[in-house]
Amino acid sequence: MTNKRIIKSEQAAAPVGPYNQAVAMTGELIFVSGQVALDAKTGSLVGEGDIVAQTKQVMSNLEAILTAAGVDWNHVVKMTIYLTDLSNFSTVNEVYGSYLDPETAPARACVEVSRLPKGALIEIECMAMA
Repeated sequence: MTNKRIIKSEQAAAPVGPYNQAVAMTGELIFVSGQVALDAKTGSLVGEGDIVAQTKQVMSNLEAILTAAGVDWNHVVKMTIYLTDLSNFSTVNEVYGSYLDPETAPARACVEVSRLPKGALIEIECMAMA
């Protein structure tokens, strides 16, 4: 595909499997892979057991990838949040919401899962318009 562009940011953690941080279709959609709270420099999980610290790291990783793709939060049209404990929903909402304009916030789903890579408490993926 000639209009497929791979997005990579050194400011976000490197993929831990056979996938890219994000893929953009020129002039179309950018699909950002799910991000967990990995530090870009060390590859280690940030804030073990701390949902606030992990959510902030995940949002920082997403922001770095969006920036590398040449877009920002206003370009995001859909997000999916995966939590290992849905009782963290309101705390995650508070942190997550601080990054977005409520008037232009994207569509979103939030689900509970049994486990996430590296023992993370949260993972978020998103789609943005280029």
